[in-house]
Amino acid sequence: MPADADCTLPDGESLAGYDAVFLSGSPLSLNEETPEVRRSLAFMGALFASGTPSFGSCAGLQMATVAAGGTVRQNRNGPEAGFARRIVPTEAGRSHPLLRGRPAAYDAPSIHTDEVETLPHGATLLALNRSTMVQAAEIRHDGGLFWGVQYHPEIGLDEVTGALRRQADDLVESGLARTRREVEDQADLVEALHREPDRRDLAWRLGLDDQVTDDAKRRTEIANFIEALAIPTRNGRR
Repeated sequence: MPADADCTLPDGESLAGYDAVFLSGSPLSLNEETPEVRRSLAFMGALFASGTPSFGSCAGLQMATVAAGGTVRQNRNGPEAGFARRIVPTEAGRSHPLLRGRPAAYDAPSIHTDEVETLPHGATLLALNRSTMVQAAEIRHDGGLFWGVQYHPEIGLDEVTGALRRQADDLVESGLARTRREVEDQADLVEALHREPDRRDLAWRLGLDDQVTDDAKRRTEIANFIEALAIPTRNGRR
């Protein structure tokens, strides 16, 4: 928890001693000036300087962006809640190992109210969609390498369900639903698909395919990162 004031590494360990570091979602807004944000950015700066490869989703991507000199803002198009739709790799993304195995367009679990506004110098845009202009990126900074996505390959449909229910009032306020009951109905469908991922009728009603319903395909970016960066880093130390 790098935002916490009492966060420290175990005695005798350093970031340079890890094979990889993973950063996931957070309630922090990286465009705010708070002690928690400052501590998070200091951690990310130290991670870049350590040379240890890192992977981040959602706020993890935003943290790496700001630490390397880019900017974050509130989503221009409102929350991207439940699933990011029709994510399209860029020309650079189509040949990048992070997105190996992803089709020409795909969906992914997603829930965020902030987005990357500008990528820092040394970054490569890898994927985008109509809702969010930076859905995947590589960032090189201060000797370090970061791969990240705005969506959440690490979470299952049950966690999407929980996120929708927790943020129901915000989703109504943003215009994504007219009533809390509509959000609950959507969450019920997602939860049912989590319990029975082979139900084509539910996948059809939600507009999803195996890029989301198949656990291995949903976690594509994580597996690719481990294979391309984490394992070689570990092997290089033997």
